Amino acid sequence: MKLVKVGAAVLNQTPFDWDGNQAHILEAIRLARADDVTVLCLPEMAITGYGCEDAFFSPGLQEQAFAVLEAIAPATRGMVVSVGLPLYFEKALYNAGALLVDGKIAGFVGKRFLAGDGIHYEPRWFKEWPAGERDFFERGDQRYPLGDVLFDVDNVRIGFEICEDAWVANRPGSDLALRGVDIILNPSASHFAFGKFSVRQRFVIEGSRAFGVAYVYANLLGNEAGRVIYDGGALIASGGELAARGRRFAFTDVEVVSAVIDVEANRREQARRGSHRPRHDAEDGVIELAFIWPARRPAAPPVLARGWEDGDHVKEEEFARSVALGLWDYMRKSRSHGFVVSLSGGADSAACAVLIAMAVELAIVEHGLDGALARIGYVTRLTGAADAREVIRRLLTCAYQATANSGPVTRTAAEKVAEGVGATFHALDVGALVDGYVGVVEGALGRKLTWDHDDVALQNIQARVRSPSVWMFANLHNALLVSTSNRSEAAVGYATMDGDTSGGLAPIAGIDKTFLRHWLRWVEVVGPTDLHAVAALSYINAQAPTAELRPPSAEQTDEKDLMPYDVLEAIEDEAIRDKRVPLEVLQEVQPRFPQYTVAQLGLWVERFFRLWCRNQWKRERFAPSFHVDDKNLDPRSWCRFPILSGGYDRELAELRAYVASAAEGQG
Repeated sequence: MKLVKVGAAVLNQTPFDWDGNQAHILEAIRLARADDVTVLCLPEMAITGYGCEDAFFSPGLQEQAFAVLEAIAPATRGMVVSVGLPLYFEKALYNAGALLVDGKIAGFVGKRFLAGDGIHYEPRWFKEWPAGERDFFERGDQRYPLGDVLFDVDNVRIGFEICEDAWVANRPGSDLALRGVDIILNPSASHFAFGKFSVRQRFVIEGSRAFGVAYVYANLLGNEAGRVIYDGGALIASGGELAARGRRFAFTDVEVVSAVIDVEANRREQARRGSHRPRHDAEDGVIELAFIWPARRPAAPPVLARGWEDGDHVKEEEFARSVALGLWDYMRKSRSHGFVVSLSGGADSAACAVLIAMAVELAIVEHGLDGALARIGYVTRLTGAADAREVIRRLLTCAYQATANSGPVTRTAAEKVAEGVGATFHALDVGALVDGYVGVVEGALGRKLTWDHDDVALQNIQARVRSPSVWMFANLHNALLVSTSNRSEAAVGYATMDGDTSGGLAPIAGIDKTFLRHWLRWVEVVGPTDLHAVAALSYINAQAPTAELRPPSAEQTDEKDLMPYDVLEAIEDEAIRDKRVPLEVLQEVQPRFPQYTVAQLGLWVERFFRLWCRNQWKRERFAPSFHVDDKNLDPRSWCRFPILSGGYDRELAELRAYVASAAEGQG
């Protein structure tokens, strides 16, 4: 029996925050040592932060990263620790995992498969390390093994799969298994998306079974660089069984999970398999290292605590916790003093206010009141706050801004939601400002503006007039102005640029309206585990979504202006996610909505494509948004599209011909 205690750390890092990142790494090593862990895996790019973007090319950054690695190494005496950093070698930059053994740098492994899709642009900065190639990295008088290497630490073989390496069909673990690996370390920077954690868990468990190893998976945590949220969720599996699972969306900077694994048991199981064909190659890139493994006693079987992740509302919980953590980290890392929301009395702004309140409440659940306040101690106006509600009141300012077309329903809804979450609430009448702008323009044109001829301009001026007031609140409080647009609106440009799009952060711009409304109903009656329902959302959920910019007699609603949101989102999925042309989109959505005629669906499909093409410039100007699923429309992190295009004219003509033919057939 060969027992080894292994650990996986999750870290909340920030790009090139050298002191903060180093402190978190050292704290993880300290926590692991206190837990008697011998082998510790830290996340990918733990030293620099994963989101350094083009700053990775800076020689100064590369030098600082190696200096931090050298500073960390002595803290690993008596341990084996992996840590990620960029490594410049032979006129190329590599995404590398360094292995520190007993206080010294033992060598480096280069990432084999780079993430180059979706939000990831690793091939812009890094080169893939070729399979089977090995070399030496020299620094001063030191010479370190580099490349496709395996570390034999006193007869325990340790290898690497670095993040994307484990997501591909020909993952390096297959080759490592043939070379006799005992422990695979996976330092990752795997972003959160709905449903993604279950995939990670499967490849960790299956990797441990198929390769006959202990598999240790470490991940980043929190809002590291602005847009991307990491959920943590460290994993350890051995021989096809999950041995440890860390928390997700924790509001801490460092967490370590551990498990005792039996190396010899995995070896015996691998030996029994007829399919196992080990390689016997003396030049196999195995780096032999002296080490003294501490004696271990058998551990009790793991008990994996059940929590919200095992409940019936995982997606609702994930959305609440991911965006709340993203907001909290964005505030503290930008050293902002709170948030301002233009609270319209509708679903989107209400969701933003609720999520901000949840961020504060979850931080206090995690750290206690004093601990949470200490983490944002630079916000001096929080001094003396007695409870969570008082903290929210001082951090979150909401403003309802009425025009002549605003009604009592939205006014009441806005006030009740602000009261329900504990925000500071202001009601402003900006009607005179609207009238002033309209009057000035009418004077310049020499005519009256009317709803019959000037509908869009008269709607948009109301939204734009609301922007200066909320920006003023943000400036007065040194706070973040939150833009409240959602993804469904972004797809078709149903938002006023420099009006309701105003803000420095758009936390819900990655989520569709249908789910958002469902989530608000859930929060009204249930709410996230450890928090509470927000009954005041009943005032929001009872309404049909409306921009409330036309006169009340128009009975304006979003869906009358556009189309039913469920249809819009189905069209968006087919057109943008699946890249189908208009006729294909119609043919895909038609069976799903038999209550509508082909002519009606065809009209909506054409409307979507026209509005999508016309409004790319708006999506380019949206404030940074959080990535919460893999249907994001953010052109700076996910979905690229030309600002100017032919607008699918030929494809839409084909669509219209098909609809006309179908109508004739039905006639």
